[in-house]
Amino acid sequence: MPGEDKDKRPSAAEKRRVDDIFGDVLPDTTSDEREPGQRTPDSDSWFLENRPPHHDR
Repeated sequence: MPGEDKDKRPSAAEKRRVDDIFGDVLPDTTSDEREPGQRTPDSDSWFLENRPPHHDR
């Protein structure tokens, strides 16, 4: 349509703003690139390993 911008891609500032709000969805490395037993810092396994006993009830 006339008057529409042809380039609708978000700018770098808009991408940063979205990342600030929603976080980084994908890890920097995949599981096959990491050492065995190494986990990502956002993994829930740390919380499950350090879960207090009273939460098991």
